Amino acid sequence: MSSQPLLQTAPGKRIALPTRVEPKVFFANERTFLSWLNFSVIIGALSVGMLNFSDKIGYISACVFGLVAIFCGAYALYTYHWRAKSIRQRGQAGFDDKFGPTFLAVCLLGAIIFNFIIRGVMLYRD
Repeated sequence: MSSQPLLQTAPGKRIALPTRVEPKVFFANERTFLSWLNFSVIIGALSVGMLNFSDKIGYISACVFGLVAIFCGAYALYTYHWRAKSIRQRGQAGFDDKFGPTFLAVCLLGAIIFNFIIRGVMLYRD
């Protein structure tokens, strides 16, 4: 998004015209949303696979991965609507999110570490 003000006046003119939002901005927002949903579906498919073809430990890990997938999908939907609203209102603020992707990556890493820890504890017990 450009850093131009919402209403611009041409040199020598007194009428202020609204700035135009390019259609590619809307499509970029939708592409980003679909990319996040793709990631969420992959994690959800991993969760369903673990749920169907694993033991009790895999069931617990599948629930954790399922929660991460649901959270990722909800985050994608929220971010999509937030950006679309801001674009429609021709907001001049940045559309980037510095903390969301990092938080989701930490959640996914936590789920993977949880899976390894619980698997190691159960193997050590037996």
